[in-house]
Amino acid sequence: MLFVPLSFLVALFLGIFLVRLLREGRDSWGTHGLFLLLIVLHIIQSLLVGLRWGYGLTQVLAVLPVMASLIPALSFLAFRDLAREGQGLTRADWPHLLPTLAVVLIMLTARMPDGLAIPAVMRIPVDVVLISEFLAYGAALLWLAREGPDALVASRLDGALRSYRALQLTGLALITSALTDVAISLDMLWSGGRYSPMVVSAATTLILLLLGIGAVTASQEEAGEGDASFAEWGGPDAGPDAAPPLTSPSISPPRSAESPTTSTALPAKSATEDHQRLAIDLDRLMTEKRLWANPDLNLARLARRLGSPARAVSEAVNRVHGMSVSHYVNNHRIAEACRLLADTDMPVTRILFEAGFMTKSNFNREFLRVTGESPSDWRRRISPPPH
Repeated sequence: MLFVPLSFLVALFLGIFLVRLLREGRDSWGTHGLFLLLIVLHIIQSLLVGLRWGYGLTQVLAVLPVMASLIPALSFLAFRDLAREGQGLTRADWPHLLPTLAVVLIMLTARMPDGLAIPAVMRIPVDVVLISEFLAYGAALLWLAREGPDALVASRLDGALRSYRALQLTGLALITSALTDVAISLDMLWSGGRYSPMVVSAATTLILLLLGIGAVTASQEEAGEGDASFAEWGGPDAGPDAAPPLTSPSISPPRSAESPTTSTALPAKSATEDHQRLAIDLDRLMTEKRLWANPDLNLARLARRLGSPARAVSEAVNRVHGMSVSHYVNNHRIAEACRLLADTDMPVTRILFEAGFMTKSNFNREFLRVTGESPSDWRRRISPPPH
């Protein structure tokens, strides 16, 4: 019976969604191409892991450490692009290649045997470099995530939450990978590596899957492809995210106010006069210019329209309205969606685009967060059929 390593299946799943992104997310290639490159890297690494631990092909051992050393840096650079206005690689990013260069140098200075395997004496410095790199970049990603979804200023606001979760997932996966390498090193020391093959195969496959999910989820959100089931598989919402209830004179009070799980807001902080003034200016822009209708709206663009730093805009919204910028903008979108549901016969699939959303999954999630109901249930309750 033909044996197919689990890592091959991971590569197949990632390959399917890479093709989908390449076909349907062409507009995002230039601005978020690093995520596509990262997915390609995960596919290649998954195939190499399958060849080594599934079929015992030792010739790939010389390639695996080099490929592995590229993953943390590229993961950080991809998510860093979502956290700043200027995107893409520059000459100043060359230090991120140092871990890879160190691994290559260690392997080139060693005498490689016939099987191209890394000599035992050189395996320790290679492992030290990789463990240190994975830990450092994992910590850097979690540090990037410390400010919440608003830290991803270049991420589309209707998908910022999932991009943020993908950021957290990737950071944790990198740290988990480093700890797994530590466990393998200890196994080599205490039991002569008796359990290492099993640990390496299972842990590497799982970590590559998690990293792939993070890259796919983030790239799908930025390409407007958030409905794909793989993104849901990577972390479905357990429930509506906390946010204050939406109020609008044109619609009935949302039922989310009745649920203790959806009525809490961000911790209240004192708002200065500058915060109040910036929040008023933002409210005016959102109302008069209908900025929320732009599906590609992000925090960086809002900040440019206001002539203020993105951090100042985020802080003003957090302190004055008690919510993140993504929730603030999506609340405006849901208010418009409720108006259209109540006053028109438009199908829900058209309303979500009219309200500024790009994917049905994000629209349904945000609608549930704000109203406590699905769009169809909300429409039936507001406009019951005539008897």
